[in-house]
Amino acid sequence: MSTKHSKAAGAFLKNREMAAWHDETLWMVRAKRDKMSKEVPEWEQLRDAACALKMYSNSHLDQLLQEFEKNALANGAYVYWAKDADGYCKIIYNILSGHQVKHFIKSKSMLAEECGLNEYLEEKGIEVVESDLGERILQLMHKRPSHIVMPAIHIKKEEIGELFVREMGTEPGNNDQTYLTHAARKNLRQKFIHAEAAMTGANFAVASTGECVVCTNEGNADMGTSQPKLQITAFGLEKIVPDREALGVFTRLLARSGTGQPITSYTSHYRKPRKGGELHIIIVDNGRSQILADQEHVKTLNCLRCGACMNTCPVYRRSGGYSYTYFIPGPIGINLGMLKAPLHYYDNVSACSLCYSCQNVCPAKVDLADQIYRWRQRMDGLGVASKEKKLMSGGMKFLMERPALFNFALKNASIANSLPRWTLYNDMNDWGKEHEMPKFVKESFNEMWKKGKV
Repeated sequence: MSTKHSKAAGAFLKNREMAAWHDETLWMVRAKRDKMSKEVPEWEQLRDAACALKMYSNSHLDQLLQEFEKNALANGAYVYWAKDADGYCKIIYNILSGHQVKHFIKSKSMLAEECGLNEYLEEKGIEVVESDLGERILQLMHKRPSHIVMPAIHIKKEEIGELFVREMGTEPGNNDQTYLTHAARKNLRQKFIHAEAAMTGANFAVASTGECVVCTNEGNADMGTSQPKLQITAFGLEKIVPDREALGVFTRLLARSGTGQPITSYTSHYRKPRKGGELHIIIVDNGRSQILADQEHVKTLNCLRCGACMNTCPVYRRSGGYSYTYFIPGPIGINLGMLKAPLHYYDNVSACSLCYSCQNVCPAKVDLADQIYRWRQRMDGLGVASKEKKLMSGGMKFLMERPALFNFALKNASIANSLPRWTLYNDMNDWGKEHEMPKFVKESFNEMWKKGKV
C-alpha cells in the first residue's frame, strides 16, 4: 500500500540529480556536526545535562513559567498566555491593530508556521514580511519550509535567480550567490525601514531573568527589532530554561548539532523594551501540555529544533521535506504530527528505517526512534495498519510457529533462484522495484550449524 509519503517521495526521486544533491548536502552538514562534537571532550556529558535540564524544566513548568512572567513584567514587558493557535494569532493581531500596524516584519519562527500566523494577519490586511533569507525566498515562491533550520535547502540558486528577476529586477542569468544575497539585502532593507512592528520567536526563555534568547546566523532578528519601537516575541512553553547556567549548556549544543558551527553568528538576549518602546511576550501552549501528560512521548518536548535528526535521517535526505504531510518533516516531525492528529498524519510513520541515527545525534536525547516504533505498534489499534503488511506478518507468524514447515521452506528456498523473473519482480514486490533480490544459498545456516561447520 502506497502512503502519501511514499508517493511524494517517489515524485521527489524522479529528479535523480536533485535528490542526490539534497542527500549529499544534508550529509555534509551531519559530517560537520560530527567534527564539532569530537572537538568537545565533554560532548556526551553536555547531552546528558541537556536531557536532564529539559526533563526538569518540563516537569516544573508551572513554577518556571510563572517565574519568567514575574521577571519579564518587572523588566517592563507585557506577558500574554495563549491556549491554542487561534488565541496566539488573535493576541498578535490585537497588539498590531491597537498600534495601527500595517507593515510587520518577522524573523523565522516555526511556532508561527504551526499556528498559521502569516495567513491570519494577511487576511486582515497586514503585510507580513519574512526577514530570514530562506524564509523570504519561500514566501515569494508561496512555498512552505522543507527544513526547520535551513528552510530553503531544497531550492537551487538558478531558481532563486529567476525569482529575483521577477521580484527584485536583478540581472537575468546572473545566479552568483553573492550578487543574489546583496540583491535580497537591498530589497529587505526597505522592508526593515518601513516596518511598524517586528517579531521574533525564541530559542530559549530564561526563567530567572525574564529574557528571551534568539539564535540566528543572519542578524535579521536584530535588524527587525532595531528600528520599530513595537516588538513582539512568542515561544512555546517548552522553550523555558531555569537560568543562564542552563542556557549555556544548550547554546553549546544547538549550533554544533544543527549546522556544525561552534555557535550561531548572533545570540541575542531580549530583556527590556527599547526606550520609548514596547515589548510584548506571548507564551503558547497549543497542545504542549497534552504532550506533557503523555509519558510515552513526553521527551518530544526536549527538542531544541536544531534539525540534526533531519540532517542524518536517510529517509528525509532521500525523500525531501515536502514528502511529509506534517509541516515539520523528518523524525521529529513524524512524532509531533502523530501527537497532533494521528489519524491525519499516520502515513509519515512509515518514513523511517529505524536505523536510530536520529536518536543518536539528538543533543537533548529525544528518544525519536523509540517513539516512532511505539507509534507503529499502535497502527492496528488506530485502524490504519497496512493490510499488505498485516498479511505478510500473519504469513510469517504462521511459518515461524511451525518448525517442520519452516525447515522445509528453508531447505527448498534456493528453488526461487531459478524461477522466471516475472514471478519475483512484479507489483506485489515493492522492494524489487528498486533493488535486486538476494540469492538464496543452497545450504542454510541451520544446516551448517547441525554439521558443525560454524
